[in-house]
Amino acid sequence: MARAAVPGRLAAPGRLRWLVAELVDRRTESRTARTLVFDVPGWPGHLAGQHVDVRLTAEDGYSTQRSYSLASAPDGDRIELTVQRVPDGEVSPYLMDSLEPGDRVELRGPVGGWFVWRPEQSEPVLLVAGGSGLVPLMSMVRSRGAVGGQAPFRLLYSVREPDDQLYVPELRRGVPGLDTSYLYTRAAPPEHPRPVGRLRTADLVRTGWSADLRPTCYVCGPTGFVESAASLLTGLGHSPDLIRTERFGPSGG
Repeated sequence: MARAAVPGRLAAPGRLRWLVAELVDRRTESRTARTLVFDVPGWPGHLAGQHVDVRLTAEDGYSTQRSYSLASAPDGDRIELTVQRVPDGEVSPYLMDSLEPGDRVELRGPVGGWFVWRPEQSEPVLLVAGGSGLVPLMSMVRSRGAVGGQAPFRLLYSVREPDDQLYVPELRRGVPGLDTSYLYTRAAPPEHPRPVGRLRTADLVRTGWSADLRPTCYVCGPTGFVESAASLLTGLGHSPDLIRTERFGPSGG
């Protein structure tokens, strides 16, 4: 008899096992990013914000692996990863350009227990994303929708220019219970009310929650962006215990 898995329950690090994942679909998200949809028989379930290790093995036995955030809400044995192309990367170009439906890779996870949103959370949530740091935060948005969560969500999404935005159709349609604001650092759409530039305190005051409401703040993106955003949030009085951060760098090819 098969045992029901508890979504998001973590095995001890040494007990995580590699699972075979088959690509069943893919879609373009931006000029440099693509979402890959996998069927993973035996997938134990996950929490929004967790990630997986992806392992590729060549015919000569050479193997390499990278970590990618889960983009989807829990959905049985199906998961989604959004891969951002890393210039001169070893793994991301293969996943984006060479992997075809029916091809298989190995996955291990889910990994992570701090940078997660759980359906039982009822406090306001502030999501602060820099570039592809939106991926695990979008999993939180989708998970909230999947369970009919009532916690109010606000998203502040910083990108270099409009062509870099992820999940455009989904966010453009609007997500019930989610207020979304955009910040552009290099080029903005015509008539965008905010001048281009990096994240500032005024952006968090305008689009975020008051510290008095004790929201949980999730910040994800490049290291410099995350450190700056966390510092600005603490400067506004948000408790460090309620600021959860996830950062990435160019080594995640």
